[in-house]
Amino acid sequence: MTISNRIKAFITLGNFLKQFSNLEMKQEDNVLNPLFYNDFKELIAIVHIHNAWFAEENVKNAIGSIAESIEEEKLIEWLSIYVKESPATKKPLYVAVIMAGNIPMVGFHDMLCVLLSGNKFIGKLSSDDKLLLPFVSKVLIAIEPGFNELIEFTDGQLKNIDAVIATGSNNSARYFEYYFGKYPNIIRKNRNSVAVLTGQESVNDLCLLGNDVFQYFGLGCRNVSKLFVPKGYKFDTFYESVFDFQNVVNNNKYANNYEYNKTVYLMSSNPTLLDNNFLLLKEDQSYSSPIGVLFYEYYDDLKSLNDRLENDKELIQCVVSNSSEIKNSIPFGKAQCPQLTDYADGIDTMRFLIRL
Repeated sequence: MTISNRIKAFITLGNFLKQFSNLEMKQEDNVLNPLFYNDFKELIAIVHIHNAWFAEENVKNAIGSIAESIEEEKLIEWLSIYVKESPATKKPLYVAVIMAGNIPMVGFHDMLCVLLSGNKFIGKLSSDDKLLLPFVSKVLIAIEPGFNELIEFTDGQLKNIDAVIATGSNNSARYFEYYFGKYPNIIRKNRNSVAVLTGQESVNDLCLLGNDVFQYFGLGCRNVSKLFVPKGYKFDTFYESVFDFQNVVNNNKYANNYEYNKTVYLMSSNPTLLDNNFLLLKEDQSYSSPIGVLFYEYYDDLKSLNDRLENDKELIQCVVSNSSEIKNSIPFGKAQCPQLTDYADGIDTMRFLIRL
Protein backbone atom coordinates (compact mmCIF):
# COMPACT_ATOMS: atom_id res chain seq x y z
CA MET A 1 0.00 0.00 0.00
CA THR A 2 1.09 3.54 -0.74
CA ILE A 3 0.56 6.28 1.81
CA SER A 4 -2.15 7.60 -0.52
CA ASN A 5 -4.00 4.26 -0.32
CA ARG A 6 -3.83 4.32 3.45
CA ILE A 7 -5.04 7.91 3.73
CA LYS A 8 -7.96 7.25 1.38
CA ALA A 9 -8.97 4.21 3.43
CA PHE A 10 -9.14 6.23 6.65
CA ILE A 11 -11.08 9.01 4.93
CA THR A 12 -13.62 6.43 3.75
CA LEU A 13 -13.75 4.98 7.26
CA GLY A 14 -14.43 8.45 8.67
CA ASN A 15 -17.35 8.97 6.31
CA PHE A 16 -18.82 5.65 7.45
CA LEU A 17 -18.35 6.49 11.14
CA LYS A 18 -20.02 9.90 10.83
CA GLN A 19 -23.34 8.09 10.54
CA PHE A 20 -23.04 6.95 14.18
CA SER A 21 -22.18 10.21 15.90
CA ASN A 22 -24.63 12.09 18.11
CA LEU A 23 -25.64 13.92 14.91
CA GLU A 24 -26.48 10.58 13.33
CA MET A 25 -27.70 10.68 9.73
CA LYS A 26 -27.64 7.53 7.65
CA GLN A 27 -26.03 7.84 4.22
CA GLU A 28 -28.24 5.80 1.93
CA ASP A 29 -25.55 5.56 -0.73
CA ASN A 30 -22.70 4.44 1.56
CA VAL A 31 -21.38 1.21 0.02
CA LEU A 32 -20.28 -0.10 3.42
CA ASN A 33 -23.76 0.04 4.95
CA PRO A 34 -25.10 -3.29 3.62
CA LEU A 35 -22.15 -5.06 5.28
CA PHE A 36 -21.72 -3.15 8.52
CA TYR A 37 -24.34 -0.49 9.33
CA ASN A 38 -26.91 -2.53 11.26
CA ASP A 39 -24.33 -4.58 13.15
CA PHE A 40 -22.37 -1.50 14.24
CA LYS A 41 -25.53 0.34 15.28
CA GLU A 42 -26.54 -2.63 17.41
CA LEU A 43 -23.07 -2.89 18.96
CA ILE A 44 -23.15 0.78 19.95
CA ALA A 45 -26.53 0.25 21.60
CA ILE A 46 -25.51 -2.80 23.65
CA VAL A 47 -21.82 -2.22 24.45
CA HIS A 48 -22.84 -0.74 27.82
CA ILE A 49 -23.83 -4.27 28.86
CA HIS A 50 -20.14 -5.20 28.68
CA ASN A 51 -18.96 -1.93 30.25
CA ALA A 52 -21.57 0.11 32.11
CA TRP A 53 -19.47 3.28 31.72
CA PHE A 54 -19.95 3.11 27.93
CA ALA A 55 -23.33 4.82 27.74
CA GLU A 56 -24.62 5.03 24.18
CA GLU A 57 -24.35 8.83 24.07
CA ASN A 58 -20.70 8.69 25.12
CA VAL A 59 -19.89 5.98 22.58
CA LYS A 60 -21.47 8.06 19.83
CA ASN A 61 -19.55 11.09 21.00
CA ALA A 62 -16.24 9.20 20.80
CA ILE A 63 -17.08 7.90 17.33
CA GLY A 64 -18.04 11.38 16.16
CA SER A 65 -14.78 12.82 17.46
CA ILE A 66 -12.78 10.15 15.62
CA ALA A 67 -14.77 10.63 12.41
CA GLU A 68 -14.21 14.38 12.50
CA SER A 69 -10.47 13.96 13.09
CA ILE A 70 -9.89 11.81 9.99
CA GLU A 71 -11.45 14.11 7.45
CA GLU A 72 -9.34 14.47 4.30
CA GLU A 73 -8.11 18.02 4.86
CA LYS A 74 -7.13 17.36 8.48
CA LEU A 75 -5.28 14.13 7.67
CA ILE A 76 -3.28 15.69 4.85
CA GLU A 77 -2.41 18.79 6.88
CA TRP A 78 -1.31 16.63 9.81
CA LEU A 79 0.84 14.28 7.74
CA SER A 80 2.46 17.16 5.86
CA ILE A 81 4.38 17.92 9.05
CA TYR A 82 6.30 14.67 8.64
CA VAL A 83 6.87 14.55 4.86
CA LYS A 84 10.58 15.39 5.06
CA GLU A 85 11.15 12.83 7.81
CA SER A 86 9.26 9.93 6.24
CA PRO A 87 11.44 7.41 4.35
CA ALA A 88 10.44 6.70 0.75
CA THR A 89 10.34 2.97 1.44
CA LYS A 90 10.15 1.29 4.80
CA LYS A 91 9.85 -2.28 5.98
CA PRO A 92 6.91 -2.48 8.40
CA LEU A 93 8.01 -2.90 11.99
CA TYR A 94 5.87 -4.70 14.58
CA VAL A 95 4.52 -2.12 17.01
CA ALA A 96 2.64 -3.37 20.07
CA VAL A 97 0.00 -0.97 21.39
CA ILE A 98 -1.25 -1.68 24.91
CA MET A 99 -4.46 0.28 25.33
CA ALA A 100 -6.41 1.81 28.16
CA GLY A 101 -10.16 1.25 28.44
CA ASN A 102 -11.36 4.38 30.22
CA ILE A 103 -13.22 5.89 27.26
CA PRO A 104 -14.52 4.24 24.07
CA MET A 105 -11.83 3.47 21.45
CA VAL A 106 -9.24 5.56 23.25
CA GLY A 107 -6.52 3.63 21.39
CA PHE A 108 -7.71 4.62 17.91
CA HIS A 109 -5.21 7.47 17.53
CA ASP A 110 -2.31 5.13 18.27
CA MET A 111 -3.60 2.64 15.70
CA LEU A 112 -3.95 5.45 13.17
CA CYS A 113 -0.36 6.57 13.78
CA VAL A 114 1.05 3.05 13.52
CA LEU A 115 -0.72 2.28 10.25
CA LEU A 116 -0.09 5.64 8.57
CA SER A 117 3.59 5.46 9.51
CA GLY A 118 3.82 2.23 7.50
CA ASN A 119 4.11 -0.18 10.43
CA LYS A 120 2.19 -3.21 11.65
CA PHE A 121 -0.25 -2.67 14.50
CA ILE A 122 -0.45 -5.33 17.22
CA GLY A 123 -3.17 -4.27 19.63
CA LYS A 124 -3.57 -5.50 23.17
CA LEU A 125 -7.02 -4.36 24.23
CA SER A 126 -8.22 -3.45 27.67
CA SER A 127 -10.85 -5.86 28.94
CA ASP A 128 -13.07 -2.78 29.40
CA ASP A 129 -13.00 -1.88 25.71
CA LYS A 130 -12.49 -4.95 23.57
CA LEU A 131 -15.44 -4.78 21.14
CA LEU A 132 -15.52 -1.46 19.31
CA LEU A 133 -12.03 -1.12 17.86
CA PRO A 134 -11.90 -4.67 16.39
CA PHE A 135 -15.20 -3.95 14.63
CA VAL A 136 -13.90 -0.65 13.22
CA SER A 137 -10.73 -2.47 12.11
CA LYS A 138 -12.88 -4.99 10.26
CA VAL A 139 -14.52 -2.11 8.39
CA LEU A 140 -11.10 -0.62 7.58
CA ILE A 141 -9.90 -3.95 6.17
CA ALA A 142 -13.01 -4.20 4.01
CA ILE A 143 -12.17 -0.75 2.62
CA GLU A 144 -8.50 -1.59 2.02
CA PRO A 145 -7.70 -5.35 2.18
CA GLY A 146 -3.99 -4.57 2.40
CA PHE A 147 -4.54 -3.69 6.07
CA ASN A 148 -5.38 -7.34 6.79
CA GLU A 149 -1.66 -8.11 7.12
CA LEU A 150 -1.01 -5.00 9.19
CA ILE A 151 -3.67 -5.23 11.91
CA GLU A 152 -3.63 -7.83 14.66
CA PHE A 153 -5.27 -8.05 18.06
CA THR A 154 -3.91 -10.41 20.69
CA ASP A 155 -4.77 -11.52 24.22
CA GLY A 156 -1.51 -13.39 24.60
CA GLN A 157 2.06 -12.53 25.42
CA LEU A 158 3.66 -9.94 23.17
CA LYS A 159 6.50 -11.56 21.23
CA ASN A 160 8.54 -10.69 18.16
CA ILE A 161 7.85 -6.99 18.43
CA ASP A 162 10.03 -4.02 17.52
CA ALA A 163 8.51 -1.21 19.60
CA VAL A 164 5.86 -0.60 22.25
CA ILE A 165 3.29 2.10 22.98
CA ALA A 166 1.62 1.51 26.35
CA THR A 167 -0.96 3.53 28.23
CA GLY A 168 -1.92 2.89 31.84
CA SER A 169 -1.70 3.97 35.45
CA ASN A 170 1.47 4.94 37.30
CA ASN A 171 1.57 1.41 38.72
CA SER A 172 1.17 -0.31 35.36
CA ALA A 173 3.80 2.04 33.88
CA ARG A 174 6.39 0.47 36.20
CA TYR A 175 5.35 -2.94 34.92
CA PHE A 176 5.59 -1.74 31.31
CA GLU A 177 9.05 -0.24 31.89
CA TYR A 178 10.28 -3.50 33.43
CA TYR A 179 9.05 -5.74 30.62
CA PHE A 180 9.39 -3.45 27.61
CA GLY A 181 12.27 -1.17 28.57
CA LYS A 182 14.57 -2.92 26.09
CA TYR A 183 12.39 -1.83 23.15
CA PRO A 184 11.94 1.68 21.74
CA ASN A 185 8.84 2.76 23.64
CA ILE A 186 6.31 5.35 24.66
CA ILE A 187 4.95 4.63 28.13
CA ARG A 188 2.20 6.89 29.37
CA LYS A 189 1.23 7.39 33.01
CA ASN A 190 -1.59 9.05 34.94
CA ARG A 191 -2.43 12.58 33.90
CA ASN A 192 -5.33 14.90 34.66
CA SER A 193 -6.70 18.10 33.20
CA VAL A 194 -7.51 21.34 34.97
CA ALA A 195 -9.55 24.48 34.41
CA VAL A 196 -8.55 27.98 35.42
CA LEU A 197 -11.41 30.34 36.28
CA THR A 198 -11.06 34.09 36.76
CA GLY A 199 -14.60 34.85 37.95
CA GLN A 200 -15.39 36.64 34.66
CA GLU A 201 -16.84 33.56 32.95
CA SER A 202 -20.33 33.68 31.49
CA VAL A 203 -23.00 31.09 32.18
CA ASN A 204 -22.33 29.71 28.68
CA ASP A 205 -18.60 29.40 29.44
CA LEU A 206 -19.34 27.39 32.56
CA CYS A 207 -21.90 25.25 30.76
CA LEU A 208 -19.21 24.37 28.20
CA LEU A 209 -16.87 23.62 31.08
CA GLY A 210 -19.51 21.14 32.23
CA ASN A 211 -18.78 19.11 29.08
CA ASP A 212 -15.11 19.02 30.02
CA VAL A 213 -16.00 17.78 33.50
CA PHE A 214 -18.83 15.30 32.85
CA GLN A 215 -18.23 13.85 29.39
CA TYR A 216 -17.36 10.15 29.69
CA PHE A 217 -18.32 10.55 33.39
CA GLY A 218 -14.96 12.24 34.00
CA LEU A 219 -12.96 9.09 33.26
CA GLY A 220 -10.65 10.51 30.58
CA CYS A 221 -7.25 12.08 31.15
CA ARG A 222 -8.56 15.10 29.23
CA ASN A 223 -11.54 15.47 31.58
CA VAL A 224 -11.22 18.39 33.96
CA SER A 225 -10.72 16.99 37.45
CA LYS A 226 -9.70 20.22 39.20
CA LEU A 227 -10.59 23.92 39.18
CA PHE A 228 -8.22 26.75 40.02
CA VAL A 229 -10.29 29.72 41.22
CA PRO A 230 -9.43 33.20 42.58
CA LYS A 231 -9.68 33.75 46.31
CA GLY A 232 -13.24 34.52 47.38
CA TYR A 233 -14.74 32.75 44.35
CA LYS A 234 -18.42 31.85 44.78
CA PHE A 235 -19.49 28.56 43.19
CA ASP A 236 -23.21 29.35 42.91
CA THR A 237 -23.05 30.32 39.22
CA PHE A 238 -20.89 27.32 38.42
CA TYR A 239 -23.37 24.91 40.00
CA GLU A 240 -26.30 26.63 38.26
CA SER A 241 -24.51 26.43 34.91
CA VAL A 242 -23.80 22.70 35.10
CA PHE A 243 -27.25 21.72 36.40
CA ASP A 244 -28.22 20.28 33.00
CA PHE A 245 -25.60 17.54 33.52
CA GLN A 246 -27.51 16.12 36.49
CA ASN A 247 -28.46 13.02 34.47
CA VAL A 248 -24.98 11.59 35.06
CA VAL A 249 -26.25 10.40 38.42
CA ASN A 250 -28.71 8.11 36.62
CA ASN A 251 -25.76 5.92 35.70
CA ASN A 252 -25.49 3.38 38.53
CA LYS A 253 -21.69 3.27 38.51
CA TYR A 254 -21.42 7.05 38.67
CA ALA A 255 -24.09 7.24 41.38
CA ASN A 256 -22.35 4.58 43.48
CA ASN A 257 -19.04 6.46 43.28
CA TYR A 258 -20.69 9.77 44.09
CA GLU A 259 -22.53 8.36 47.14
CA TYR A 260 -19.46 6.51 48.39
CA ASN A 261 -17.20 9.57 48.19
CA LYS A 262 -19.89 11.75 49.75
CA THR A 263 -20.15 9.36 52.70
CA VAL A 264 -16.38 9.24 53.18
CA TYR A 265 -16.05 13.03 53.15
CA LEU A 266 -19.03 13.59 55.45
CA MET A 267 -17.67 11.08 57.95
CA SER A 268 -14.43 13.03 58.04
CA SER A 269 -16.40 16.26 58.63
CA ASN A 270 -14.73 18.01 55.70
CA PRO A 271 -15.53 21.74 56.06
CA THR A 272 -14.71 22.60 52.43
CA LEU A 273 -17.17 20.14 50.87
CA LEU A 274 -19.86 21.53 48.56
CA ASP A 275 -22.63 19.39 47.08
CA ASN A 276 -25.44 19.76 44.52
CA ASN A 277 -26.65 16.13 44.68
CA PHE A 278 -24.63 14.94 41.67
CA LEU A 279 -21.21 16.61 42.00
CA LEU A 280 -19.06 17.18 45.06
CA LEU A 281 -16.65 20.12 45.16
CA LYS A 282 -13.73 19.64 47.54
CA GLU A 283 -10.80 21.92 48.25
CA ASP A 284 -7.70 19.82 47.63
CA GLN A 285 -4.18 20.38 46.28
CA SER A 286 -4.17 17.09 44.35
CA TYR A 287 -4.96 16.87 40.63
CA SER A 288 -6.65 13.49 40.46
CA SER A 289 -10.16 13.62 41.91
CA PRO A 290 -12.43 10.57 42.38
CA ILE A 291 -15.48 10.00 40.18
CA GLY A 292 -18.30 12.33 41.22
CA VAL A 293 -15.83 14.77 42.80
CA LEU A 294 -14.20 17.91 41.43
CA PHE A 295 -11.25 19.33 43.36
CA TYR A 296 -10.68 23.06 43.59
CA GLU A 297 -7.86 25.27 44.81
CA TYR A 298 -7.59 29.03 45.29
CA TYR A 299 -4.79 30.98 43.60
CA ASP A 300 -3.26 34.38 44.38
CA ASP A 301 -2.47 35.61 40.86
CA LEU A 302 -2.29 34.22 37.34
CA LYS A 303 1.48 34.68 37.01
CA SER A 304 2.27 32.44 39.97
CA LEU A 305 -0.40 29.99 38.81
CA ASN A 306 1.26 29.78 35.38
CA ASP A 307 4.53 28.94 37.13
CA ARG A 308 2.77 26.25 39.17
CA LEU A 309 1.22 24.68 36.08
CA GLU A 310 4.56 24.73 34.27
CA ASN A 311 6.27 23.01 37.19
CA ASP A 312 3.55 20.35 37.27
CA LYS A 313 3.27 19.87 33.49
CA GLU A 314 4.23 16.19 33.75
CA LEU A 315 1.00 15.65 35.72
CA ILE A 316 -1.30 17.67 33.47
CA GLN A 317 -2.80 16.61 30.13
CA CYS A 318 -4.44 19.93 29.21
CA VAL A 319 -5.49 23.26 30.72
CA VAL A 320 -8.91 24.78 29.99
CA SER A 321 -9.47 28.53 30.33
CA ASN A 322 -10.72 31.59 28.47
CA SER A 323 -7.98 33.78 29.95
CA SER A 324 -5.28 34.86 27.50
CA GLU A 325 -2.88 34.99 30.43
CA ILE A 326 -2.94 31.21 30.90
CA LYS A 327 -0.27 29.66 28.69
CA ASN A 328 -1.17 26.88 26.23
CA SER A 329 -4.79 26.75 27.37
CA ILE A 330 -7.71 25.55 25.26
CA PRO A 331 -11.27 26.97 25.21
CA PHE A 332 -14.03 25.71 27.47
CA GLY A 333 -15.85 22.74 25.98
CA LYS A 334 -12.87 21.56 23.90
CA ALA A 335 -11.05 19.28 26.33
CA GLN A 336 -12.52 16.15 24.75
CA CYS A 337 -12.06 17.39 21.16
CA PRO A 338 -8.35 16.71 20.60
CA GLN A 339 -6.80 17.46 17.22
CA LEU A 340 -4.52 14.96 15.49
CA THR A 341 -1.50 16.88 16.80
CA ASP A 342 -2.75 16.80 20.42
CA TYR A 343 -0.62 13.83 21.41
CA ALA A 344 -1.20 12.17 24.78
CA ASP A 345 1.38 13.27 27.35
CA GLY A 346 2.79 15.70 24.77
CA ILE A 347 4.83 12.94 23.10
CA ASP A 348 4.76 13.03 19.28
CA THR A 349 3.67 9.47 18.51
CA MET A 350 3.98 9.83 14.73
CA ARG A 351 7.53 11.18 14.90
CA PHE A 352 8.50 8.34 17.25
CA LEU A 353 7.13 5.77 14.78
CA ILE A 354 8.71 7.35 11.69
CA ARG A 355 12.13 7.39 13.34
CA LEU A 356 12.08 3.73 14.38
